[in-house]
Amino acid sequence: MSPGDERSGAAAFTFSLLPERAFSFLGSRDTRELLIKWSMNGRITAQAFRYDQYFQPYQRDDFVLAFFQDPNVISRLKLLSCSGQWTTLGTKVKTIKAEDIPCTQLSMSLFDCLYKENIVREGGCITKCLDEYMDDFTISDELRKVLLLEDSEKFDIFSPSDREEFLFLLFKHLCLGGAVCQFEDTIDPYLETTKSIYKELLSVQKDPETKQINIISSVFKVSAYDETGLCYPSVTPHGQTFSYLIVDPLKRHATVLYHCFGGGIF
Repeated sequence: MSPGDERSGAAAFTFSLLPERAFSFLGSRDTRELLIKWSMNGRITAQAFRYDQYFQPYQRDDFVLAFFQDPNVISRLKLLSCSGQWTTLGTKVKTIKAEDIPCTQLSMSLFDCLYKENIVREGGCITKCLDEYMDDFTISDELRKVLLLEDSEKFDIFSPSDREEFLFLLFKHLCLGGAVCQFEDTIDPYLETTKSIYKELLSVQKDPETKQINIISSVFKVSAYDETGLCYPSVTPHGQTFSYLIVDPLKRHATVLYHCFGGGIF
């Protein structure tokens, strides 16, 4: 749905917060220390909501609009204010934007090319480069170069479809971090943290006939607009300010992964 378009039938879904739902990647001491280093601690959160109706992917826009217009979401959905304080949505959403995020990867093999192309050396060390600057980011190694610079020599080692995958997006978000991010010298912290978040947020199911494991969650990148304009995930757009809505159709859970770009909160 584009801003300015409203959909009917959104009220078919209702939502309630699951306050008891804890996320280990937020509670883990090791992960928290990394998030502090990457300037994301205190600026990233996850919340789970239960919904009451059967969901099918074609209902995406109605579902997301109903989510943001639900009183329980308006009063409980967390976001960071411009002053860096946690608050709740607290406004009447008029329209939404929801983007389908492909989610097909069942292993970390997507990143094997980093080793093959010597972006990551044997032993896991990330290859350094002369500093370059792009927007809010200092590019001081080949990893950030391949993530950010479209005209870089090795940008094409990840295909356009690779770059749309939820797994890739999580990895990129963690690698780029917040406003005062301290980058890692080795790749493992990024890969392990990406893997743990990815596994915890998604649901899988084994096909009884083929015995193959399939991801059954739907992932949407979402934003919301009130009468004054963009209100969520922030009034100020940024590539590292994001909200993903992950829908589990079996449990009927809608999980939000949220981050707002800025300096880390310790």
